[in-house]
Amino acid sequence: MCLAVPMQITKIEGHTAHCASHGIEREVSLALLDDEAVTIGDYLLIHVGYALQKITEEEALSTWELLDQLLAEDTESV
Repeated sequence: MCLAVPMQITKIEGHTAHCASHGIEREVSLALLDDEAVTIGDYLLIHVGYALQKITEEEALSTWELLDQLLAEDTESV
């Protein structure tokens, strides 16, 4: 199973974006989004250092809410 997490672009340099979410920052390749216009503040789905697609802020927040719920449930079962 693969997992892509939402992150927000804070800086763009060429085909690389600096993204942040939940206190974590990463350098992310934009190579897979060549035909997609992205700007600082946009949200992306990230998997192993690659941006897979641009998403809305609402989609990013909804995804993080679900991921937080899963983590909380996992922590409770230990």
